[in-house]
Amino acid sequence: MNLKFSKRWVAASFAVLTLLANTTQAVDKKEGWDTSLAVGFNLTSGNSDTLLATVRINTEREWEKDIWRLGAGAALGKSEGDTTTERADAGAEYQHLFTERVYGGLRADALHDGTADLSYRFTVGPSVGYYFIKTDLTRLSGEIGPSFVAERIGGENSSYCALRLGERFDRKLSATAKVWQTLEVLPQIDDFDNYLANFEVGIEAALNNKLSLRVVFQDKYDNQPAAGKKHNDMAVISSLVYKF
Repeated sequence: MNLKFSKRWVAASFAVLTLLANTTQAVDKKEGWDTSLAVGFNLTSGNSDTLLATVRINTEREWEKDIWRLGAGAALGKSEGDTTTERADAGAEYQHLFTERVYGGLRADALHDGTADLSYRFTVGPSVGYYFIKTDLTRLSGEIGPSFVAERIGGENSSYCALRLGERFDRKLSATAKVWQTLEVLPQIDDFDNYLANFEVGIEAALNNKLSLRVVFQDKYDNQPAAGKKHNDMAVISSLVYKF
């Protein structure tokens, strides 16, 4: 895909969602678990034959002092018969508020990325965090803690302890739209030249009380990738979201 066209398409997508955020009617928030299923599908045929399919399910629930977030997703992409994307991931996160702004948490993630020659990567660890901003519309938090990483990359197994630094920003644009951004960096404790970094920014706007549009940009960075593989894996994913 032409790079200039890609940038214009991403900008147009975010502009459309921002417009929807300001024009759609309010949707009452359900009590209990907030669950959504996002499906994206792009197909071209002719001078180039490409396919990209994505699916993701997320669910979360917030009590007065506790938050649970669970999610899983997969992506498959092909271009001219060659596999360009082969990824599956799952994660779980728990937070407990000790005060209005201080919290403790536990997080576990699993990732498979065939195109990066990553058979698996499991990450688990506790953390302590702080809400720098915590209002009904805006939340900004940072957290730190140790993590254990076990992976098989480039046909070799390894495991190590890492320091996890995380940041999360959420902003409600209206009753029907939101933006968010997350960043985490995981350097190996005894070898800071080996580190991972994951970044995401997204926007979502409701079409009605069941359907939404979502656009997400992701950048996953591995400072020591498998031989012959690149450090960065970047993706722009647009999806139709169904809320349960």
